[in-house]
Amino acid sequence: MKIFKSKISLIIILIFGGFIFSSEVVYFSELIGTIYKIQRTEADITDYKYFDNVEITKSSNPQKWPIHKNYNKVPETEKLKNLHEEFGTVAFLIIKNDSIWHEKYFSDYDKNSHSNSFSMAKSIVSAAVGKAIEKGFFKSMNDKVGNYINEYNNGLASDLTIGDLASMSSGMDWNESYTNIFGVTARSYITSELNELIKSRKIIEPSGKSFKYYSSNTQLLSMTIEKATGRKISDLVKEWFTDPLGFENNVFWQIDGKKNSSVKAYCCFNSNARDFARFGKLYKDFGKWNGNQILDSTFVVKSIKPRFKESSEYGYGFWLGEINKDIFFAMRGILGQYVIVIPEKNTIIVRLGERNNEKDNNRPKDFDVYFKESLKMLENSN
Repeated sequence: MKIFKSKISLIIILIFGGFIFSSEVVYFSELIGTIYKIQRTEADITDYKYFDNVEITKSSNPQKWPIHKNYNKVPETEKLKNLHEEFGTVAFLIIKNDSIWHEKYFSDYDKNSHSNSFSMAKSIVSAAVGKAIEKGFFKSMNDKVGNYINEYNNGLASDLTIGDLASMSSGMDWNESYTNIFGVTARSYITSELNELIKSRKIIEPSGKSFKYYSSNTQLLSMTIEKATGRKISDLVKEWFTDPLGFENNVFWQIDGKKNSSVKAYCCFNSNARDFARFGKLYKDFGKWNGNQILDSTFVVKSIKPRFKESSEYGYGFWLGEINKDIFFAMRGILGQYVIVIPEKNTIIVRLGERNNEKDNNRPKDFDVYFKESLKMLENSN
């Protein structure tokens, strides 16, 4: 609480001391209002309770996950128990052969409890662009953003494609800092004019040349999808994914305020562990769900392969890698929200929680432990 009060005091001093320009007053007013409302200066998995949301209703045909015959028969490893406690895990699933093999919840969470996805939402928006191509709204990943949003028709921006946005190679002027509450990333989380903020950021480097992870890329991608289709991204995701995938619970997707109602597409897709896992299964099965081709298989294959050789850790909306010779692809959120898919072992690991560990080789250290210890549990069952 002492740290919280000191940060509030700093903000007030900056504003009333004339440190900021008048054009920034609106944002800093929103910042102070948000901090007072949520009583902290960091994002949290429960933020949907404090921000405005658009609600995506559960599937018209909810589909339960099958329960494995060995459900919860193998105890957690000690490393896994300790990790859950250390980093505040609230939900943990291991799905083997498309059946829930292990499932555990913490801190009053259960299978229906919601958690912020944070950047796992980027994978969902990437799936939406694949479906939009399939539906004919785009010709290909090479479609120019400027064809749909006028602000991207000049200079370096005129070369920007939807594929560049999905693969994090826009060349945009952006600083992906999660600790600076005055920075552009924090501003995107709080502002009531999110899309206008995104359009104010210039393309300052040639696009499509190198991987640089920016949340703004996904937000602009969502804006482009909405322009091309004439529909809200939340409605598209419901029609194309959450409904056919059999979501059992409603989704709360945070928006930037009641006035503009722009979805925070780069984050903030609030769902539960079982429903998040459906996207992992969809991509594991190359776009098929219960025998139906929900998403084009060639797009799925492209998404889970690196675009840039020198940045093999990322494809189109998904993180990629190999641990102990086991190849995986994953959805990832900043506080340790993970959907990890190990195709060769027909295994999906879902972890939701309050925090994670520092990065090592482009991924948090705890990620590897969840991965290795889950496979160890499966090996113990054999």
